[in-house]
Amino acid sequence: MRKKRVEKESGERWLLTYSDLITLLMIFFVMMYAMSSVDSKKYAQVASSLNAAFGGGGGTAVIGEGGTSNAVVGTVDNPQVDIEASKAEQSKLEGLKKQVDKYLESNGIKASASATIQERGLIIRISDTLIFDSGSADLKPAYENKLVEIGKMLNTINNYIVIEGNTDNVPISSFEFKDNWSLASARADNVTRALISKSSIQPVRIASRSNGPYRPVASNSTVAGKAANRRVDIVILDNKYSPTESNQTK
Repeated sequence: MRKKRVEKESGERWLLTYSDLITLLMIFFVMMYAMSSVDSKKYAQVASSLNAAFGGGGGTAVIGEGGTSNAVVGTVDNPQVDIEASKAEQSKLEGLKKQVDKYLESNGIKASASATIQERGLIIRISDTLIFDSGSADLKPAYENKLVEIGKMLNTINNYIVIEGNTDNVPISSFEFKDNWSLASARADNVTRALISKSSIQPVRIASRSNGPYRPVASNSTVAGKAANRRVDIVILDNKYSPTESNQTK
């Protein structure tokens, strides 16, 4: 009789394992539900429950204060937040584009300058002949003021800005510029300096670079194509690219 009682007790031990498994699954799904919604109060409640369940009231907490994790766990993005942020950014850039378009139209320079929204942000494209003489990097005084006015519009938002100098593929060699890289770089630098000094754009928000002849927007096999490639692009970056421009060493 004694032997039979022992066998009965051993046969029911699986219930303990089953109960523990169900409890862990419940905790897991509660955690996933809480992390799928940005709710600090709910997060704190789940963190407390998990710390009590896994930490046993002592030792290192699974989830630290303020939502920091002391264990290797994945993060759950909130798609709705990303969508809303993207829509807001698109709306902001479209609003700026309308201002620029209106200015270009009212000043009769829309044939030599344009504004388009692309994947990386708002691109204000200016033909080299509008603001530079051939082979020169000095801004034409008559059009520098128009460039400055466009720059002032960029102060209505906080996005990073990149000034890109571009040329066609016709080699240049002069006392001042040894190649197209040098010419495109000097032009981008001078536009950048004008926007900083006269449009009051903060230097931390703006940078310049030379693409030389290597990022054409048209074929260099035609006169019209070459003319299209000789340009300065003012790129107002979509804020999703801000981490690539901000100082990460602060």
